[in-house]
Amino acid sequence: MSTFEDHRSLLTGVAYRILGSVADAEDVVQEAWLRWSGVDQATVDDPKAYLIRVTSRLAIDRLRWAKSRREAYVGPWLPEPISTEPDAAEHAELADSVELALLVVLETLSPLERAVFVLREAFDLPFAEIGEIIGRSEAATRQLARRARDHVREKRPRFDVDGHERRRITERFINASANGDLDALIELLSSEVTMVSDGGGKARAALRVITGAENVGRWLLSINTPASIARFMASIGMAEIAGLSFGMAQVNNGPAIVISADGKVITVISLLIADGKIETIYLLANPEKIAHLSPAG
Repeated sequence: MSTFEDHRSLLTGVAYRILGSVADAEDVVQEAWLRWSGVDQATVDDPKAYLIRVTSRLAIDRLRWAKSRREAYVGPWLPEPISTEPDAAEHAELADSVELALLVVLETLSPLERAVFVLREAFDLPFAEIGEIIGRSEAATRQLARRARDHVREKRPRFDVDGHERRRITERFINASANGDLDALIELLSSEVTMVSDGGGKARAALRVITGAENVGRWLLSINTPASIARFMASIGMAEIAGLSFGMAQVNNGPAIVISADGKVITVISLLIADGKIETIYLLANPEKIAHLSPAG
């Protein structure tokens, strides 16, 4: 038991990166534990390698099933956000390479390409070991890795990595949104900004990607009105709003806006910034994806 617990965070990191879902990753890790508890552990020469192999295979199988389910998803599908605050010990292995922008691109890979990319780029496993996990030769595994890497390089959005600047613009975004200041909000947006919002049919969200600074700005302010918030709260069975709050938290290794009402997180917004302007906005409002997060300060 202690051996498995020693590697639980690592296994969660593997499963989350392959699946993009906290709930699915936790289910996979639990299944891996059941597999581990059913083997003669004294015969396992390298428990860490064995557990990564089992977890990866389970995650690939689950991703194949999840992809067919996501085809029927209402509106755009975004990965579930995770807290990467310094005190989120259970996510210690998740702090690196879990940017939403990367996970969104990984969603466009095949299950095998995604697993190979994650195991090689995030965990630096040898190609021979990855090949054993996915049931392919080392040469075929290298080819999958090259194809996945080229695809990610081509599709991954460009954004500045200056954490201080990103946080400063995120704070200005919070102030403009909270104050309903359309002009201040538009000033922060690139003229070709895109917004992808995920409500899953369970919360108000745009069913298509919205583009253009004014279109995005007006839509964002429309969802933060008291009437809109009240409708959302009613939709999840909460009749009254004890207070609407905007805060910032470290989510998927970057600053994110966390909007809460009545002590529950109702929206998480992540911004990609380039050349001092917001280029891409990821907005998550599906309550099933954000219920595990805590309101931000």
